Amino acid sequence: MKGTLNRGSPQSESRPTPQRPERIPDAAFAFTVCVEATERLDRFLADQLALSRTHVGRLIADGAVRVNGERARASRRLSRGDEVHVRGFADDRPLSFLVPRARPLRIVYEDDALMVLDKPAGLVVHPAPGHWDDTLVNALVARGTPLSDGATGRPGIVHRLDKDTSGLLIVAKTDEAHRVLARSLGQRKIERVYAALVWGHVRSPLEIDAPIARHPKDRKRMMVLATGRNAKSLVEPVAQFGTCDLIRVRIVTGRTHQIRVHLAHVGHPVVGDPVYHHGGSRRVTGGQRPVAQTIETAALRQALHAALLRFAHPVTRETIECRSEWPADLLPVLVAASNEDLLAGAKPLEYLGFFE
Repeated sequence: MKGTLNRGSPQSESRPTPQRPERIPDAAFAFTVCVEATERLDRFLADQLALSRTHVGRLIADGAVRVNGERARASRRLSRGDEVHVRGFADDRPLSFLVPRARPLRIVYEDDALMVLDKPAGLVVHPAPGHWDDTLVNALVARGTPLSDGATGRPGIVHRLDKDTSGLLIVAKTDEAHRVLARSLGQRKIERVYAALVWGHVRSPLEIDAPIARHPKDRKRMMVLATGRNAKSLVEPVAQFGTCDLIRVRIVTGRTHQIRVHLAHVGHPVVGDPVYHHGGSRRVTGGQRPVAQTIETAALRQALHAALLRFAHPVTRETIECRSEWPADLLPVLVAASNEDLLAGAKPLEYLGFFE
């Protein structure tokens, strides 16, 4: 439930009266919570102060937010009577300030307008609470790559991948390229194809058209919900193994965790998915259970990889197609699933006909 901050006397619990925060002499803001409870501190302050969650998250991480005189966590939920102090509301440091952090990057395609890179698993795409200076954007800044303005804190980022999903990502270098690419993305003209190892057997192509929304009780999770945003994924089987399949997934829309949520929804969760696993290897019964457990042990992360991008260049309109093979860190789980050492070779997706 959302609350309202107020320095006056407590208001009615059912109808809190919104008031502007009062500026106090030390260039901070002070509030008293006058409702029974609030949602997470970062979301609450972002809503009440009309700031981005990126800005609020940075203030909290820097220790600029105190609750009852103590440093607060972003996940803290406030209660009636809590005293909240926020320093640095008029932060002199621009929100677009980005700390350079050099790291190796695998560039698949690059010209003056854009680049396509192969993101490794474990790398966050843009700064956010908990990852202010160790993201892909920070690495691009350190590399000296020119980036479009984009959203605050997300220069150049046309679309995203989850932290533990590897694969191809487009970065815009100019504002014009970003506008054209974003429009193409919105018009569903950028083809994004993923390779995934999933539990069970996908015996025929599937069209998954199911709306996705945030889980009502766990804001870090998504779920299929009738009131969610439209989401569509197209699934095709590529190779069938003993307890799981390698599949090809084309996303028509691009919602948060879309592929993982959709596949779990239709009974084929991604192998190694720590959130939407729906039981993982425990789903497998009988004599195949030990094999399934071996596969699960080999999966150090979710077996999901953005393997192909196809789109019209924003300037030349030439068709750009980029491919990325199954990543090295997921080779052990593919070998365990297939029981075929040959797939430990350099190009298992090509060998299995994924790109055909």
